[in-house]
Amino acid sequence: MINDQAAGLGGRVVAGTPRDSLYVLDALYDRDGGRRPEMIVTDTASYSDIVFGLLTLAGFAYAPQLADLPDQKMWRIDRTADYGAFQDAARGRVDPARIERHWEDILRITGSIHTGAVRAYDVIRMLSRDGRPTPLGDAIAHYGRIAKTLHILRLADEPGYRRQIKAQANLQEGRHALARKIFHGRAGQLYQRYQDGMEDQIGALGLVLNALVLFNTRYMDAALTQLRADGFDVRDQDVTRLSPFVRHHVNVLGRYSFQLPDLPGGLRPLRDKHAADDD
Repeated sequence: MINDQAAGLGGRVVAGTPRDSLYVLDALYDRDGGRRPEMIVTDTASYSDIVFGLLTLAGFAYAPQLADLPDQKMWRIDRTADYGAFQDAARGRVDPARIERHWEDILRITGSIHTGAVRAYDVIRMLSRDGRPTPLGDAIAHYGRIAKTLHILRLADEPGYRRQIKAQANLQEGRHALARKIFHGRAGQLYQRYQDGMEDQIGALGLVLNALVLFNTRYMDAALTQLRADGFDVRDQDVTRLSPFVRHHVNVLGRYSFQLPDLPGGLRPLRDKHAADDD
């Protein structure tokens, strides 16, 4: 899990067979720190109506990427109402009575997850049996379908909303690419040691990635400041396309020194592009 500043907030090692949606809330509530997220962006594999309901009940704006968006079903409350252009698309029906009937238990489950009394993974598994939701799980799914319908409408109508979701998804992909750079050629060894400290290795990888993101951000900011001071026209639309995941300068070979250098000015001097390359 990363925020919109490209900093990793936490992660979980999970088996590759269950749907990611079983783990979304646990990763969210087990984050290492930072501000409470306002919007949760995930890929399609992390989506389910029950997760949509639980995240909405917990006060989060859930914005999953949905595959085959034109074929997605939307949901209505009043089956007899005329929804105009959405008459055919809103072919599902949300049953408020079903939600109301289980409301006390819904609040109890949401509170238990929020306080850490139970793992969300266990709750979500409990709410489904043999691939079908229990009556309580179905009630939470109906609640989630209200938010899902609003999410689909926003995706269709608000370009800024789509761009926000896409930008966050691109950050995640950029972080994956940087991680592959660091562990190039070592992935097999890493996964062979799954039973021996895999969580610790993933945590160490996250720490290294965050350090590189911070390093890149600080030095890109210094470079932009220098360009502006030299009279170069730095355009905001170009700056927004910069990535903190640049990696051509990252060398993962050799020995490492963790002794802090003496940098009275806070940063190393920026390289002069006209100077001879001493690499």
